[in-house]
Amino acid sequence: MDSSATTRRLQHLSRHFKASNINTPAVRVTVTGAAGNIGYALVHMIGQGRLLGPNQQIILTLLELPMAKDQLEGTMMELRDCAFPILKEIKGTTQYDQGFMGCDIAILVGAKPRGPGMERKDLLAANARIFKEQGEALEKYASRNVKVLVVGNPANTNALITAHFAPSIPKTNFTALTRLDQNRAQSIIAQKVNVNVEDVRNIIIWGNHSTTQFADVSQATVQQNGISYTVRGLIADDTWLQKAFVEQVAKRGGAIIEKRKASSAASAASAVCDHIHDWLIGTDNGTFVSMGVITDGKLYGIKEQVCFSFPCVSKDGNIKVLEGFKWDQFQQSMIDKTLKELLEEKEMALSVVVSK
Repeated sequence: MDSSATTRRLQHLSRHFKASNINTPAVRVTVTGAAGNIGYALVHMIGQGRLLGPNQQIILTLLELPMAKDQLEGTMMELRDCAFPILKEIKGTTQYDQGFMGCDIAILVGAKPRGPGMERKDLLAANARIFKEQGEALEKYASRNVKVLVVGNPANTNALITAHFAPSIPKTNFTALTRLDQNRAQSIIAQKVNVNVEDVRNIIIWGNHSTTQFADVSQATVQQNGISYTVRGLIADDTWLQKAFVEQVAKRGGAIIEKRKASSAASAASAVCDHIHDWLIGTDNGTFVSMGVITDGKLYGIKEQVCFSFPCVSKDGNIKVLEGFKWDQFQQSMIDKTLKELLEEKEMALSVVVSK
């Protein structure tokens, strides 16, 4: 690239990221678990404009447990030291009423992690209680149109529990994060066919954010030199796509823990920003993304109410699940497996928090 082209590109980037035109009404964003690994990375990305763009003012509330008060205060100090222009106000609290009061976007990151010797049912029970309380707090204090993204695992079932205890807020306003899985899948395919990750589109994550999820490339394409190719056509190896690839996406989090000795943090925070941005700003034409949404008894024949990841588009803050994709026998078996797990999780979680 010649020097004049480089100069033009730098001038374009400067205009794109310049924050002097910040004059929009502030949006209230609450992040729970804000001083944890994901939360810490996320709040700084929010300050950089990754969530809603570089010109959208934000009133950012960091919500933490009382035992993490020092870490919360330290995180707030760093945020202030970054001097992010779009952060109109930075608040920190350990109280639900102050944390969720009037919030427009609630990003529920904090959750109880699985400890040594803890069985799956115990983890589900502990988090069901946490997200019941958060649902009740959202019901009482948040905006009636609050957009909720659940990140803390088990994210899909936690989102379902949260929505259950916030009955006056539309079920369509509750989502679970599966964009991290989509991003992982796009990256793996991009490496496989040697293209930029942005050239890989429309991979679908079906089902649960767990090892039963199904990363599906049946609708996925790759852009090369202005031409669109199917992923299946380029790779021409259904055995790899149906086994090694699916398993690599599903088990990526565990592989990162094995190498880092810590769970995914920056990649999860980045996926949160992608999810909220596409939900509220809108998806690109011809592109769909994966989101965990609460079923209504009609979507793809799933009669039960669960939080299930589907291919989605969004416009004006309204998510629409893309329907009409057909499943072959292999795809159906993968869908059945992940749905079975979600139904089991739902039963275990509700048995703890719903009085009979």
